[in-house]
Amino acid sequence: MAAAPVWSVDPRTGKQREQVAVEATAQEVDEVVRAAHAARASLADRTVRAAFLRTAAEQLEAARDGLVETADAETALGPVRLTGELARTCFQLRAFADIVEEGAFLDVVINHPDATATPPIPDLRRLKVPLGVVAVYAASNFPFAFSVAGGDTASALAAGCPVVVKSHPGHPALSELVAKVLRRAAAAHGIPAGVLGLVHGFEAGVELVTHPLVAAAGFTGSVRGGRALFDAAAARPVPIPFHGELGSLNPVLVTRAAAAERAEAIGAGLAGSMTLGVGQFCTKPGLVLVPAGAAGDRLVKSLTDAVSNTDPGVMLDHRMRDNFLKGVTERTALDGVESPVTPGAGGEHTVSAGFLTVSARRLLAGGEHDLLIEECFGPVTVLARYEDRAEAEAVLSRLPGNLTATVHLSAEEAAGEDGGAELLAALTPLAGRILVNGWPTGVAVCHAQHHGGPYPATTSPHTSVGGTAIERWLRPVTYQNAPEALLPPELRDDNPLGLPRRVDGRLER
Repeated sequence: MAAAPVWSVDPRTGKQREQVAVEATAQEVDEVVRAAHAARASLADRTVRAAFLRTAAEQLEAARDGLVETADAETALGPVRLTGELARTCFQLRAFADIVEEGAFLDVVINHPDATATPPIPDLRRLKVPLGVVAVYAASNFPFAFSVAGGDTASALAAGCPVVVKSHPGHPALSELVAKVLRRAAAAHGIPAGVLGLVHGFEAGVELVTHPLVAAAGFTGSVRGGRALFDAAAARPVPIPFHGELGSLNPVLVTRAAAAERAEAIGAGLAGSMTLGVGQFCTKPGLVLVPAGAAGDRLVKSLTDAVSNTDPGVMLDHRMRDNFLKGVTERTALDGVESPVTPGAGGEHTVSAGFLTVSARRLLAGGEHDLLIEECFGPVTVLARYEDRAEAEAVLSRLPGNLTATVHLSAEEAAGEDGGAELLAALTPLAGRILVNGWPTGVAVCHAQHHGGPYPATTSPHTSVGGTAIERWLRPVTYQNAPEALLPPELRDDNPLGLPRRVDGRLER
């Protein structure tokens, strides 16, 4: 049987652009993984790794025009958005290069022998080592930052792990181009091309997560697809870590005092956040708790005016468009649900933004209305009108885990009065990032960032954005009573690499 072709498709027209590749067979996946496994030693030198990451950033920038043109043809995200996303991706590569050079991520800890301790302490020296080959499942909505050269790949390479990427079918041509750029960057430092593998096809993705030489996986996508891969990773004869970002509702609570203070501004800000990128951000606010009454009505009017002035947009592909329209239809059919601005088809290939309203009481009743507390990918959000703070907090208590949770407070509440701190505490168990008086769309790349949350937001407690994303691909090893001549340089007493370390309980820099 001939291998299935992989087509690049224009989402603006639904027409095929070109055949990019064919779906990988099990044998081809095996070959790609084995090539990656063989390339592990080439990443052992941290200086070489850092230089590789910087060269990758430079060469992506040099190829920017062609990459952005192809990305736009496959995703319809527009050159301005894509140029910014590519810049973010290159910044991220350089940030990980800095982390690799600094070396603190190795978490070196040394305890010298102490016979007086109870029990006695032998010579113990600990550091973190790379897991091995990492499988990366690319996302559709960020074709640069969460795809072939995205955060999972950058952090895995920084950790010293070769990568095999399962391309997203929404941008296969771009995936091939970016993979070639990364391989050229690797070659410039004597690193074999196998350090960055690329495969296409659904079955290839399944083969990848079950391959015995794959040591960990990173995924960004749907709950259904991510959970299937997560279960497969756990069911292997040797289970592996699976770091999946699966879905997030990103709830927002607007207090009664905040609505009274600035309802119009909150409504306009919500419109901008929920429609950004045609509502295709993983951090889109999908449920907003708004007080019943006059102040809440002003917020709804402001949101109505702003969303009504939003132009129809093209989603990443027609499958996602179909799912969005189906999801909207199911939600608007529920009892008690109204749509001040009805989301739906904006044309043959576009969608129009909108929002739904429902009483918080309906959400607390559960049943078919539980659909309203599930993510609907695209430019739609749900406003739940609550009567009092207890009712709002009761709705929050029913929500699954999220990437973000936001509260809009009045000036007095933000100053620590009228229970502002208690509201922040109520949101903390729900998400990995808690925002005050802002909007969750937009994820800064920095050391303090956390892009993760309780299940189903993610399947692990780690972040996929920011410096600590590297921790997903490392494991600690302790050497006991090993002669210094046999130790890795990072663990020797004279610290020849100048690493930050903790020695006998004291932090040394």
